[in-house]
Amino acid sequence: MRVAFVGKGGSGKTTMSGLFARYVAGQGSPVVAIDADINQHLALVLGLAEQPEPLGARLTEIKDWLRGDNPRIPSAEAMVKTTPPGRGSRLLSFDDLPYSIPTPEGPRLMATGPFGEEDLGVACYHSKVGAVELLLNHLVDEAGEYVVVDMTAGADSFASGLFTRFDLTVLVAEPTRQGVSVYRQYRDHAADFEVPIAVIGNKVHGDGDIGFLREHVGDDLLTWMEHSSAVRALEQGRPFALPDLEPHNLDALAVLLKHLDAQPKDWDRFGRQTAEFHLRNARAWGNARTGLDLALQIDPEFRYGRAK
Repeated sequence: MRVAFVGKGGSGKTTMSGLFARYVAGQGSPVVAIDADINQHLALVLGLAEQPEPLGARLTEIKDWLRGDNPRIPSAEAMVKTTPPGRGSRLLSFDDLPYSIPTPEGPRLMATGPFGEEDLGVACYHSKVGAVELLLNHLVDEAGEYVVVDMTAGADSFASGLFTRFDLTVLVAEPTRQGVSVYRQYRDHAADFEVPIAVIGNKVHGDGDIGFLREHVGDDLLTWMEHSSAVRALEQGRPFALPDLEPHNLDALAVLLKHLDAQPKDWDRFGRQTAEFHLRNARAWGNARTGLDLALQIDPEFRYGRAK
């Protein structure tokens, strides 16, 4: 299953991504966490002082690897971030996801990488996030395998088709007007694309905060995290272990995992939206940039969700 964490900057989505990845790994399941936020902090939540090798720096190599011997894709230069797999493409199993490093808490970690000096003023961060979109387009994940992605803040997640690559999107919302406004924006953008959304409240102090979230989020409110001294210790770099979480907060992670597991794996929707966003990008900029008709990269005989 694939889950994305989104939310307003400062809502705690990176911390929630890390806690959930640690919780799922603690249940004995294999987990890959991906830091796709422009602020690369997920490693810290997972107990690492180092970052994985940046995916964004390996984008050409990743493209060349994924295209395999697909005759519709003659070179890495002909691939864009939305290029779909087809017959001859290299399809990935969960264990094939590249450039990951182990963490002390169980999940493996991948990262898009931060902006470098050479990027400032000339590059868009979505050029780095494109590596994640390509990898997820080619991934055939099985039951009991989990990909947890910490996305860019706010509605910036909608700047590419990556937002459709998940079985569930979790919006982390503080009980504030700013927090729920990002929820409304995300809900409205996602409505036309069959993107399942759940809201987890964060930094909740009492019944008033819960009532506020219920009033503004309604049935999309799945659960909430209470204000946590244990999480504050984690964020300040003090010793932290998952059992240090308050009982309600551990229960909230369990509720989230149960809800994720209940989501249907809809490969048909995945395939339709892969083609749709590829065509959108081809018309908007891809054809002009590559000098090719990228619509021809779509293989009408290819079926998603099959390893071969």
